[in-house]
Amino acid sequence: MTIRIGIMGYGNLGRGVECAIKQNPDMELAAVFTRRDPKNVRILTEDAKVYHADEAKHMTDKIDVLILCGGSATDLPVQTPEYAKYFTVVDSFDTHARIPEHFAAVDAAAKEAGNVAVISAGWDPGMFSLNRLYGNALLPEGNDYTFWGKGVSQGHSDAIRRIAGVKKYTIPVESALEAVRNGENPALTTRQKHTRECFVVLEEGADAAKVEEEIKTMPNYFADYDTTVHFISEEELKANHSGIPHGGFVLRSGVTGWNKENKHIIEFSLKLDSNPEFTSSVLIAYARAAHRLANEGASGCKTVF
Repeated sequence: MTIRIGIMGYGNLGRGVECAIKQNPDMELAAVFTRRDPKNVRILTEDAKVYHADEAKHMTDKIDVLILCGGSATDLPVQTPEYAKYFTVVDSFDTHARIPEHFAAVDAAAKEAGNVAVISAGWDPGMFSLNRLYGNALLPEGNDYTFWGKGVSQGHSDAIRRIAGVKKYTIPVESALEAVRNGENPALTTRQKHTRECFVVLEEGADAAKVEEEIKTMPNYFADYDTTVHFISEEELKANHSGIPHGGFVLRSGVTGWNKENKHIIEFSLKLDSNPEFTSSVLIAYARAAHRLANEGASGCKTVF
């Protein structure tokens, strides 16, 4: 049976989900929902229609899984609990520190409605979470290390775009990564593992110093990192920063043996041409899982675990 997918939000992630559906023959795009005027949104799938977001709750009989493609900063905390009242839903909520409260809100709504909701299904949280889990299970004596980049973060870009037009790169500190690979088990702070670079196109009349301060002090995103803000032109942004690559590494450094004499490193890495398209591929895989769980009578919020 074909799984009918709805897409809520047609930005980079929504377009990625549409492309991923094309590569999964057991799925079809049933509808795209947008907060924009549907007449102004052009999609790639010829036999699917675009509707205003307000129409979604009236189409529960036409959609098996609704994939929520909004941002983690302000969209998903509201949208996921709301749409879990009507649909089996999947999101890629990625503000790590706020996942417990997001889970609780979504779980309450989904259980009350008897629906399944899968949250935080991307690559971190998501695939990297799974790799940290099995690394801990296999090597209980050890340390976890996660490095992101070099690349453009969807969540950070969404958060910072609330201030100004932005692209952002996350750059792992190479010396820290090599120390882990060498089995040195360094104790690394957040600041020692990554630096942040932001490429900002200022809106006319904006105060550059105020914007820079607001970025550098943003909790959950930039406050814990050495952050450099570059103010550039719209032309430079388009010419040099229009792609959305990303990637990263998860490492588990552990020991075995009666006297802990042997060292081991587990490393999982991703090198992505398109961050949103890979994230979309993860969302689609979990949409299939969510649909199966719903058919088995499950309800409530689930994570990749």
